[in-house]
Amino acid sequence: MTLKELEPQLLALTVAEKAQAIQLLAQSLSNIWQGIEKTPGICGGDARIAKTRIPVWSLVNYQRLGANDARILQDFPDLSAGDLVNAWAYANAHSEEIEAAIHRNEED
Repeated sequence: MTLKELEPQLLALTVAEKAQAIQLLAQSLSNIWQGIEKTPGICGGDARIAKTRIPVWSLVNYQRLGANDARILQDFPDLSAGDLVNAWAYANAHSEEIEAAIHRNEED
């Protein structure tokens, strides 16, 4: 998709959605993701929720298995809705990385 094709959709967003889009783009340019950490030796170096050992790929996989955000928050009481927003944004921007991590961990 080109920027020219994307422009009408961007302009149709609400103010709040535009702010989220700007945040997502800024994070992808700086490669700094709010609430997401990657540390060698912790969770295999995979992206994880900050200050936890919950990898983003595991949340994405759990969602694919049918868990909605409410269920995930119930099953992971240390997570907040904001943590999930950060995880989904990271996963969307790094889909190949997340797919590789899911595949790698399914083999184990």
